[in-house]
Amino acid sequence: MDSNEILKLDNQICFAFYACSREITKLYRPMLEKIDLTYTQYVTMLALWEQDHVTVTALGHKLFLDSGTLTPLLKKLEAAGHITRTRDRNDERSVLVELTEQGKALKEQALGFPEQLACMLDAKPEEGAELLGQMHQFLQRIQQNAAKES
Repeated sequence: MDSNEILKLDNQICFAFYACSREITKLYRPMLEKIDLTYTQYVTMLALWEQDHVTVTALGHKLFLDSGTLTPLLKKLEAAGHITRTRDRNDERSVLVELTEQGKALKEQALGFPEQLACMLDAKPEEGAELLGQMHQFLQRIQQNAAKES
């Protein structure tokens, strides 16, 4: 690739990821409005539906969010009645996040979202699986590179 092409926006993997992420988030918006969640709140709930009763630190690692972003988000989810936050009795420095019954019930309302998104994208299951696999490989490489640098 010549020097005029190297820095073209359309040739940047980072921009393609960024643009896709923004556009997919927009597609989720009408679905999430029905259950009164933002996209970031939704992925937080996804993580908690997968593993409940976790520390804020562990949840932040899973979501790639720092505490400055995660804490206000968790406060809103708590105010909405979806989660509780309590100090860990064994370690006062840790805060545990746990789904409420209301938060657990919200999962049922979200079950159709992945399929709705696939329909909007006119995507075949194997295309989604292949892309997801590639994304996970990229993320793993990024994490390995970051570990080497630290």
